[in-house]
Amino acid sequence: MKNLIYILVLVCSTQFAFSQVDYQTLFSEKLGEERELKIQLPRGYSDNTDKSYPLIIVLDGDYMFEVVAGNVDYYSYWEDMPEAIVVGINQLDKRYDDCLYSEQNSLPVETGVSFFEFIGMELMPYLEKNYRTENFKMAIGHGETANFINYYLLKGQPLFQGYVVLSPDLAPDMISYIPEKLQKVESKIFYYLASSKNDVSHIKEITKTLDTEINKLENKNILYNYRSFEGPTHYAVPAYAIPDALMKIFFVYQPISKKEYKNTILKLESSPVEYLEEKYQMIEDLFGIEKQILVNDFRAISAAIEKTEQYQYYEALGKLARKEYPEAILGSYYLARFYEETNEPKKAMKTYQSAYVLEELGGITKDEVLERAEQIKADFGY
Repeated sequence: MKNLIYILVLVCSTQFAFSQVDYQTLFSEKLGEERELKIQLPRGYSDNTDKSYPLIIVLDGDYMFEVVAGNVDYYSYWEDMPEAIVVGINQLDKRYDDCLYSEQNSLPVETGVSFFEFIGMELMPYLEKNYRTENFKMAIGHGETANFINYYLLKGQPLFQGYVVLSPDLAPDMISYIPEKLQKVESKIFYYLASSKNDVSHIKEITKTLDTEINKLENKNILYNYRSFEGPTHYAVPAYAIPDALMKIFFVYQPISKKEYKNTILKLESSPVEYLEEKYQMIEDLFGIEKQILVNDFRAISAAIEKTEQYQYYEALGKLARKEYPEAILGSYYLARFYEETNEPKKAMKTYQSAYVLEELGGITKDEVLERAEQIKADFGY
């Protein structure tokens, strides 16, 4: 397992070297001082000037930024998550002051209030003005800063839509504040919680308690995941949890997997084409991203249609493929399969023939459609 982690860190570091990183200082009137920022922009950010990106804010940026940025760059390269802008806030000598809260009500006080307002009232507007950000925003914290990011959840309108809470050193009243707020949220909130069986004792216990309380909630707007790792110490939890959190939060964004195909799609009682459309609509609703349907996802739905012999769904799949890839052979092929399996061989033959002039895609070749057309012609004497 350790070797796997070392390999992952090495790979992420290698990928990270090719991304665009900007080191800045931003003066804060709330803090009365400058703050150091690390900003990683997605590959091709400068070239794709019409494209906007989710925003990930990383507290404890002095040691957390590289872990998050490397994983984001790696997973987005393989299209397991959307490309994102990652911003780390360095807190090396300011962490205690930034996270200061009242012993009476567990909410930020004094320098904690200033840091809270710096992020919400200065940093976020600055980033939204100077970078192409999407509506989806996520915060990541560890220990004391994992407690702190929850204060943005408690706002009337939560500042972030995603919270990655790693080995949180929670203020006493937060154990009740967080579930109470999550029970009331009216929009989708991703909440990822993690600790370790080898974590600091009080953190380990309070995290388990928080998990228990969140699991009692009945709010479909909460997209919740909890992970208790076996081996890592408190300080090693981020290296284990961050890749897991990204995979859990952006699960719907990922291509259809063998597991999803076998356990979900093959067992559908409704249209697999509607399932595909809903998957991509959910990506847009959750992350604000209009993602083109992947060719491999079309192939997965086609395979399910063939496996279950529900050929009537080929018509809708063909129309959808024509919409997504109008110059490609994919849509015509699926429509021809629909005609072929619903006793309209002449239409199937002509549709196969018309597909010959289109671009090959998804493993479907011009030779194949021509052969299918010729076979129908021979079988029916056209």
